[in-house]
Amino acid sequence: MNSVVDELLIWYEQQKRNLPWRNDINPYHVWISEIMLQQTRIEAVIPYYERFMKELPIISSLASVDEDFLMKLWEGLGYYNRARNLKKAAIKIMNEYDGIFPNTYSEIIKLPGIGEYTASAISSICFGEKQVTVDGNVMRVFTRFYNDSSNISKNNTKKKIHDKLLSILPVDVGNFNQALMELGEVVCIPNGIPKCNDCPLRRSCQSYKNSNYFLYPVKDDKKVKEEIEMTILLLIWKNKVFVRKRKQAGLLHGLYEFPNIVGYKSMSEIEKLSSQFGDVGSVKKSICYTHVFTHKKWNMQAYFVFLESVNCRSLFYSVSNIEKNFALPTAFSPFFCQLKEELK
Repeated sequence: MNSVVDELLIWYEQQKRNLPWRNDINPYHVWISEIMLQQTRIEAVIPYYERFMKELPIISSLASVDEDFLMKLWEGLGYYNRARNLKKAAIKIMNEYDGIFPNTYSEIIKLPGIGEYTASAISSICFGEKQVTVDGNVMRVFTRFYNDSSNISKNNTKKKIHDKLLSILPVDVGNFNQALMELGEVVCIPNGIPKCNDCPLRRSCQSYKNSNYFLYPVKDDKKVKEEIEMTILLLIWKNKVFVRKRKQAGLLHGLYEFPNIVGYKSMSEIEKLSSQFGDVGSVKKSICYTHVFTHKKWNMQAYFVFLESVNCRSLFYSVSNIEKNFALPTAFSPFFCQLKEELK
């Protein structure tokens, strides 16, 4: 790839997308964008990033933000521990670095929620440190370029790619790393036919010469997700809805939810379960919805439960209050939409 480094940098300078976190090399901006971009498409991240920066424009504001408000800002992005780690890292920066973002890889990687990739990205883009960023986009470009059938799920493959790229890093390391990632995102795409005619590397690319891009990258087969059947209770009292903070450790911990029970329940079981919240007037079936997590799949059946009286008034809220103040995970969003229709 030595021969195409300059071509790649020229291509990036001419073709790079105008993204809000590229307007400067402020490490706070790059950090937040990199965490948001984990598992999320750029187009989806932009409005979240802009809203986040409007509300929390500097590290000190992130360090002091109320967690419920932080979760609301993050609502819909998923992987909520990423947001919690952002706050933990901001507090550490305020306490140990006088509010100034650390400027070396060795210090950045000590921050909560930051791994090798993110530390490399921030240190190279913002501080010009000689670090390589190896993400899925970079591995796809690399393995197609070399017709490399090494399994990218293996750590030794990632190390091999890292070491090779490290050996050809130009002075403009930040733009080089961004160029490779950009190439994988918009040209050497993961799904569908890559846009080889737009690629600055095509003359040296082995997959382009052999028309076998579809063979790369090689990786482990996806594991079968655990499927769980669940019943969701949409409790309604005087046009208000019951929501509570999820206390269970693990998945969706600390977010708000509708009462839910593992397993599909009969109408009589639902009435009995709902009676702990108050006097049940009527029950009717709502929608089914399947939500896919990284390792699990929830198959959910929801029911509207209309209560005539309740024993926990403080946990019933108006739809507008929930929309404004409570972070509901995406897994429950379709049910909230049904509630809004029901209560019109």
